Amino acid sequence: MKLLQLKLCFALVAIFGLNLYASASPDIANGKKIDEQKCYACHAKKTGFGNGDMIYTRSDSKVKNLQNLKSMVAMCNTELRLDLFPEDEADVTAFLNQQFYKFKK
Repeated sequence: MKLLQLKLCFALVAIFGLNLYASASPDIANGKKIDEQKCYACHAKKTGFGNGDMIYTRSDSKVKNLQNLKSMVAMCNTELRLDLFPEDEADVTAFLNQQFYKFKK
């Protein structure tokens, strides 16, 4: 009986450990997809030029560091009810940082 419990315990640790490892690194491709589907159109309207990317590269950007970027993505998710999971927020943040901001991690 104890051997069975021990095997079950190791199996659960292995399964959950792999899931934690998998979610530890952001999925840039997923972040890009979410940006295109849920962010770009609204940002294109806000800039007034039909180019959603301009919001990330404007000179008066409120985003000055990686923490600001994370907070802004989270705020957009909450305020606009985008229904993103925390992992999705991390993916979007990673994509935007790689594509536009280039903040050090």
